[in-house]
Amino acid sequence: MLSRRTILAALVAARSGALAAVPADAATAPASLRFPVDFGAHPDARTEWWYVTGALAAGDRDWGFQITFFRAATGIAGAETSRFAVRQLLMAHGAVTDLAARRLRHDQRIARSGFGIAEAAVADTALVLRDWRLARSGGAGASRYAAHAASDSAGFAFELELAATQPVLLQGRDGVSRKGPRREQTSRYYSEPQLAVRGTLAIEGRSFGATGRAWLDHEWSDAYLDPGAVGWDWIGMNLDDGSVLMAFRMRRADGSTLWSGGSHRRPGAPTRDFADGEVVFTPGRTWASPASPARYPVEWRVATPAGTFGVRALLDDQELDSRTSTGAIYWEGLSLLVDGSGARVGRGYLEMTGYAARLVL
Repeated sequence: MLSRRTILAALVAARSGALAAVPADAATAPASLRFPVDFGAHPDARTEWWYVTGALAAGDRDWGFQITFFRAATGIAGAETSRFAVRQLLMAHGAVTDLAARRLRHDQRIARSGFGIAEAAVADTALVLRDWRLARSGGAGASRYAAHAASDSAGFAFELELAATQPVLLQGRDGVSRKGPRREQTSRYYSEPQLAVRGTLAIEGRSFGATGRAWLDHEWSDAYLDPGAVGWDWIGMNLDDGSVLMAFRMRRADGSTLWSGGSHRRPGAPTRDFADGEVVFTPGRTWASPASPARYPVEWRVATPAGTFGVRALLDDQELDSRTSTGAIYWEGLSLLVDGSGARVGRGYLEMTGYAARLVL
């Protein structure tokens, strides 16, 4: 097995842009996504992630949970000639937000791909990183995901089944989501919102039956973050009426917006894609992390063509320190979506990156 130093060196190489050049047209070509193969990994893309977040009711309490798998191509010269070479790195983050205890429990994993330790299948979603896993079955529009993560150090474990209740949502134009002013700054991006969740959640060895709603994003890209951006702000919200809302902005160091976008879909209706400039994030109350230099807006006003909403974190301290895996400190947490009167209209996750330091992909 490779040493942790070797793995981290490969991660540095992946972040340094050591990959072979990708033609500008490759990321922006309008080819439609194809399922089930695009549920799987895309090892030729520089970065990729499967991101699952949700809200659970378990033990007469409300919780948030997330499990995310990241894949990064290292681009190390000659890696294709040896089965022991580090071609791909897999990383994973798992977290549980304990609202009653006002505590975020989180853990992380990193390993080079191969040998059954870390695998990302290309035919369909089938991810393994040591004892954590995420796997999909069923047809497109009828997905069923099985998610498992456990951490002795953080004191949580969950075994969850997530079932699609709506069609796959292609973000952007037919699954090509623009992320910046340059034509190559795109991701391939789809979501599975309003996933019905059931399973078990264990905290400090005590197990509870759990039900809830979740959101899955799958993105892959060769040029995600513009040099002028330090990170992004993003929401993925399951509305109580069955609608879904995603909005994001790529953020400059001075807090201004470099690029924005998103989508809205009502049950049974076509998706409304938001163009750059149609989404405006306005920060409200902030929270200063005691563990990092970051100060995060934990309340937002988000104006979109589908309406103007408030976003309120349900726990201020939902900062994740992932410097021993992806290398980033970021905020990701369960939040309420409210209307202009302050009444709840939905719930989901808010993610904020690049506040502690510029994000490097």
